[in-house]
Amino acid sequence: MPDSAPRVVIVGGGFGGLAAAKALRKTDAQVVLVDRQNHHLFQPLLYQVATSVLSPGQIASPIRSILRKQRNTTVILGEVTGVDSDRRRVFVDSIDREGVALAYDCLVLATGASHSYFGHDEFARFAPGLKSLADAVSIRNHILRAFEQAEAEEDPKRHRDLLTFVLVGAGPTGVEMAGALAILVRATLRSEFRRIDPSLARIVLVDMAPRVLGPFAESLSAAARTRLDELGVEVRLGHGVELIDADGVIVGGERIASKTVIWTAGVAPSPAGKWLKAPTDRAGRVRVQPDLSVPGHPEIFVVGDTASLDQDGRPLPGVAQVAMQQGRYAGTLIHRRIGGKSAPPPFRYFDKGTMAVVGRGFAVLQTGRLRLSGFLAWLAWAAVHLEFLAQSSLRVSVFVQWVWTYVTGQRGARLIVNHHGPATGDSPATGAEAASSIHFNESS
Repeated sequence: MPDSAPRVVIVGGGFGGLAAAKALRKTDAQVVLVDRQNHHLFQPLLYQVATSVLSPGQIASPIRSILRKQRNTTVILGEVTGVDSDRRRVFVDSIDREGVALAYDCLVLATGASHSYFGHDEFARFAPGLKSLADAVSIRNHILRAFEQAEAEEDPKRHRDLLTFVLVGAGPTGVEMAGALAILVRATLRSEFRRIDPSLARIVLVDMAPRVLGPFAESLSAAARTRLDELGVEVRLGHGVELIDADGVIVGGERIASKTVIWTAGVAPSPAGKWLKAPTDRAGRVRVQPDLSVPGHPEIFVVGDTASLDQDGRPLPGVAQVAMQQGRYAGTLIHRRIGGKSAPPPFRYFDKGTMAVVGRGFAVLQTGRLRLSGFLAWLAWAAVHLEFLAQSSLRVSVFVQWVWTYVTGQRGARLIVNHHGPATGDSPATGAEAASSIHFNESS
C-alpha cells in the first residue's frame, strides 16, 4: 500500500474492532489494528473456560491469523494510552517502547470494557472478574484447587468454607457461570474424590436486583430461577454485597464464609472519553452521533462497549451483536468515504435476540415477541455461538467438545496450571501468571 494512502487506525481487536477491520478489507487505505493482546477473544464463552468445559485455545484466535489475507491490514501488539485528536495521533506502548505516536486519518476506538466494582475497588483483590483468558484460567485453577485442598484437609469443619463458591451478579454472566459450576461439581467431579463429596459444594448467586436476568422478560427470568433452584444454586436477591474479604462476603448483614468469590456484576468502559475530552454518559461511555462519530470529530468513531447511543429512546445494550454491527457500520462508512461515495444512512441496531444458558441442555431465548426456554432454546444458543466463533477450526473443536461433554459429562480442560514466578532479575509476571497470583487469597 503506498504511503500516500489514507491511514485508518483501529484500537481493539474485539468484536467491534475486528468487524471494522473486515469491512475495510477492500479499501484503498492503510489499516492498522492495535491491540494489547495478540488474540481475538470470544468473551461469551469465557465462563466455559473457567468451569473446565473448554480450553483457552478453543475460544480465542490470533488476530494475525484472522486477518492474514487482508494485505492492506497491519496488526500491532501494543496498548494505546492516549489520543491527540487535534493532531490526529494515538500513543502506543509496545513491548520495547512507550508513547510511540501513530498518525491516523480515520480512527475507530473499539476499546471494550473492564470490571466495575461500583466504587469498591478494594473488592477486586478478593473477587476477580471474568473479562480475559487470564481471568478464566485463574478462576479455573482456583475452583479446581479448592477441591484438592478440601480432599487433603484434615479438619472437616474447613471443608464448608473451601467448597462454598459465591458469585456476585445475577446477570447473564453470573447465571451462566453458576449453572456451569453446578454441573461441574454435581456431575463431573462427583465420583472422583474419596474424602469429600463434591456434590455437597455450596454455590451462592447474589444480586441486589429483585430477579435474575433482569434484561429478560419476567417469564424467562422465572424459568431461569427455577432451573437454578433445580441445580442446587442458592439464589439471594434484593441485597447488595456490603463487604468482600479473604474470609468471604457479607450480604444483607449476614456473613457467607467462602474462599472463592467471583465478580460477575457491572462493567466500566475504557478511558476513551477522557482521551478525547468528549461528552460521556453517567457510566463514562462516549456519546456518539447517529453515524457513530464523535461530536466535532467526524474522522473519529467509537463503537461497542465504549460508545453510548440511544435508539427509540433507550440506550443500546453492551452486547457482542451491538459491537459487531457498529464496527461493520463504521468500517463501511470509512470505506465509502475514502472511495468518494455517499455515506450510508445513520446506524440502526437490528436486535437478533438475547440468550443465556442455564446448565446443561437448558437456555432462555428472547427475540422480538418470541420467548423460549428449555432444550430448544439451548440448541439455538449452541448454534448461534458456534456461528460467531472466529474460525471454522474452532467451530469444529467446540462442537465436538460440547457433544462429548453432554453425552459423557466429562470436561475437556480440568488442569491446574501453576505459573512459575520469574527468576531473580527477570521482569514481573504478566498476563495469566499475574492473574493467577493476585486474584485470590489462598487458604493455608
